[in-house]
Amino acid sequence: MFFDSEFDRIFKQMSRSFFNTDDIFEGFKGNGSESGPFYYGYTMTVGPDGKPVVKEYGNVKPGQLPASDTREPIVDTIVDEKEKVVKLIAEMPGVEKTDVKIIVDNKVVDLSAERGDKKYHVKVPVQHKVDENSAKASYKNGILQLVFKLVEEKPTGKQVEVE
Repeated sequence: MFFDSEFDRIFKQMSRSFFNTDDIFEGFKGNGSESGPFYYGYTMTVGPDGKPVVKEYGNVKPGQLPASDTREPIVDTIVDEKEKVVKLIAEMPGVEKTDVKIIVDNKVVDLSAERGDKKYHVKVPVQHKVDENSAKASYKNGILQLVFKLVEEKPTGKQVEVE
């Protein structure tokens, strides 16, 4: 049962990380520095190959002190083969669409937004070949949706006829 043993391994790792994070927070309570909310978490899905996929998010990582008051938004990547698009969905509540800045550079999308004490920043690698010029973004109710058209990869090389 590969899935069961893999799930158990990931769960133990997650549990260990949460306890370490709690220790980090305890250390902050005593030194009087107040730099904002600290959060850390996981999202877990099952990939197309049947193996679990765990993604971390937050402004604190286990074993590290928070470096800034900037939050890392939760970002999900959806590939729609039927529509031939890649969608990036990011949760960034508390900001307006005019506050959102998106920079696409060499298969990396840099998302940031700032309004008052709400600050978000994340760099998202795009695993698929997309047309950067086709990017269209919309923001509504704290959800940013960025859509790219997939670029069809044509096979390269030369076909050799058999005699």
